[in-house]
Amino acid sequence: MTQSLVKSWWLLGLCGVLDALFAVLIVHMGSPDGSPILRTFIHSRAAILQLGLLALAAGICTIAASVWGLRKDNYWLLVLNGLACISLGILVTLGATRPITFRTIALVIVIMAMSIGLYELATARTLRGHLIDEWLLGAAGVVSVGFALVFLGFGFRWIKLDPSPSAQTFDWLGSYFGFTAICMLGLALRLNGLRVHVDRMSSRKLQTG
Repeated sequence: MTQSLVKSWWLLGLCGVLDALFAVLIVHMGSPDGSPILRTFIHSRAAILQLGLLALAAGICTIAASVWGLRKDNYWLLVLNGLACISLGILVTLGATRPITFRTIALVIVIMAMSIGLYELATARTLRGHLIDEWLLGAAGVVSVGFALVFLGFGFRWIKLDPSPSAQTFDWLGSYFGFTAICMLGLALRLNGLRVHVDRMSSRKLQTG
């Protein structure tokens, strides 16, 4: 596992929590079910601003995690993912007062999904000897790249959303952020486990020395 992110596992965990909150809120925004009071709040300007702030915070956490450990490995992919997430947050925040095209949002999601997917695939290659982690990260990378291709198709209308982009956008965005949250939380827990293991090994060496 990449050593440069071990100390920043909690930042990735926080990013995963923020992604999960974003996913829950965006799914509820597109859901016709629920109480009228809840639907009114979710479709309000305040809820949209909350979505933007969540995306901004998640992007900042991702960038902070990537530069925490001396900028090793493929940190620039996480930086790119964080910048794209921040851009999404800005777009969502602006969307509370002015219209934002679906293509713009879709292309930002493409950058987010492709960057995290390539990072996961690159990290999986370094996990020779950790077969479970290698398989899980590799699968997550493939799915992330798949999300990128799907949103690329949406953005250029190679894949049509019926009856309109807004009708299914919430479900797709919710699915992507939900999947990203699982990946971030899983990576954070794995890094924390590695940190604990390294600390125990260091403690044993000190005791035996």
